[in-house]
Amino acid sequence: MTHAPRLPLAVGLPMAVASGLAIPVQGRINGALGARLGDGIAAAVVSFSTGLILMVIVSLLAPRGRAGLAQILPALREHRFPPYYALAGGIGAFFVFAQSFTVGLLGIALFTVATVTGQTLSGLLVDRLGIGPAGKKSVTGIRVIGCILTIAAVSWAVSPRFAGGAAGATGAAGSAAGAAGSAAGAADPTALLLPIILPVLAGFLMSFQQAMNGTATVHYGTPIAATLVNFVAGTCVLWVAWSIKVAVAGPADPLPGEWWYYLGGPMGCVFIGLGALLVRSLGVLVTGLGMIAGQLLGSLGLDLLVPTPGTVVEAATVLGTLLTLASIVVATLPWPRGAFRR
Repeated sequence: MTHAPRLPLAVGLPMAVASGLAIPVQGRINGALGARLGDGIAAAVVSFSTGLILMVIVSLLAPRGRAGLAQILPALREHRFPPYYALAGGIGAFFVFAQSFTVGLLGIALFTVATVTGQTLSGLLVDRLGIGPAGKKSVTGIRVIGCILTIAAVSWAVSPRFAGGAAGATGAAGSAAGAAGSAAGAADPTALLLPIILPVLAGFLMSFQQAMNGTATVHYGTPIAATLVNFVAGTCVLWVAWSIKVAVAGPADPLPGEWWYYLGGPMGCVFIGLGALLVRSLGVLVTGLGMIAGQLLGSLGLDLLVPTPGTVVEAATVLGTLLTLASIVVATLPWPRGAFRR
């Protein structure tokens, strides 16, 4: 096992925010690819497959990558950590499934709030159980307040999109499906119960994915190997799902020739790899909060610099994003030992 030095909070937290910036970029690219192919699952397969190819190349060419590659089988064979940790990439595939099947019904705003709620709550739980490499972290009052502020801030930041229903939705579902889903939800609120549970569960599982990847990174000696294994598992799950879909509904449209459609996978490598690296130093909750802040900042930046048709940046989006940053500060503030401990 390689004992890499832990990063101080002042270094690790900005890295978590920076890694979160890649998430909306990947979402924009994969959404455009899904629309181009007419198949959200096919777009996810392309994204994971390109990410896997990149990680294979990095693992073979980089010295640390080769060293980590040599540790994968021994770590699994010697049970240095539970073997099912190697299947963490399947959680990423499940997240893509949730995105593909529910964004069109819920709209991107409600989907975002649902996933952030699940991820924030599970971040507290995973840290409390000590599943990640950072060990156990107590559920203090200040951390709970930070989580509540984060959920409220994200809800505020995306609130302008609620009025537009699915106008902000991306991916193969498209605006028409989202509008139909919004209308159905207005007529029968219980019809949205199951679609909401799916992204909440996907977000809830993301903290476990980060904890498992972080633990694997400690034993492989590098996040490169953990990211590679993550993409192997996710790619296998998605290829099986897409094969079933093709057998039932037929293939998607031909792949586009423009190079930028294939950048979604490399973006995934960035935030999965950095997440696996950072959870040992920051813990799962703070790493997740930092990535959420980066996600909102990245979305705001895209809306300002490369807006999609009809995009309007409102004050609630800017202020909600700033409140999210403040909530991270609250969650990471030092607190008297034993105060509000649960």
